[in-house]
Amino acid sequence: MSTLAEPSYRKRASYQAGLLGLFALTAASLLVVGNMATKEAIEQRRTEDLLASLDQVLPPAIHDNDLLSNSFGLSRASGETIRIYRALEGQEVTGVAYPLSTQGYGGTIDLILGLNANGEILGARVLAHAETPGLGDKIDVRRNDWIRGFDGLSLGNPAAERWAVKKDGGDFDQFSGATITPRAVVGAIKEGLEIFLEYRDTLLASAVIQESPTEGASVQPDSGGPQ
Repeated sequence: MSTLAEPSYRKRASYQAGLLGLFALTAASLLVVGNMATKEAIEQRRTEDLLASLDQVLPPAIHDNDLLSNSFGLSRASGETIRIYRALEGQEVTGVAYPLSTQGYGGTIDLILGLNANGEILGARVLAHAETPGLGDKIDVRRNDWIRGFDGLSLGNPAAERWAVKKDGGDFDQFSGATITPRAVVGAIKEGLEIFLEYRDTLLASAVIQESPTEGASVQPDSGGPQ
């Protein structure tokens, strides 16, 4: 019984190279599609997490706007740009929130701080950290209520010089066996309050138009998403 001979073109190097290229292109295309789907899922989760955090520092009861849609970039004289989220009732600014960052014992600590129009703290929350479990991680509201102790305070309540942990002569408790972490958070929140005082006019400007930012500051257009 005779067998069919393999077509001669299949033995050509050009055919085999082309076939290999086709397989590689298919694999690369599948990888790109998979990465795009994963990236979209990650971005969606980031947005959901940000909204959940904003709700804790800018209570829904004080605003009727979409916090993400009403955000803008505040460029400081230092060159740093801070993403500002504003709570509005109509066109009145009732509160602002913005991210802060500091160096803790285990690495960078990312926070978000919410203030009312008088510069009083509505809430502060840790977004990410790498502090020691059972010690420094008490800055996380899911582990301890320590960070709720800042609610209602301002740079004048207590006085600026009292914004430190008790070990440094201030008013705020440190953790047993962990001073570096609460010291860093207290310092970051104090800096956040100072930012509010420095750029208060810009932060609380009418939501209709912002033509005259505070000297040393500039306003960047809303990007329409979290930063």
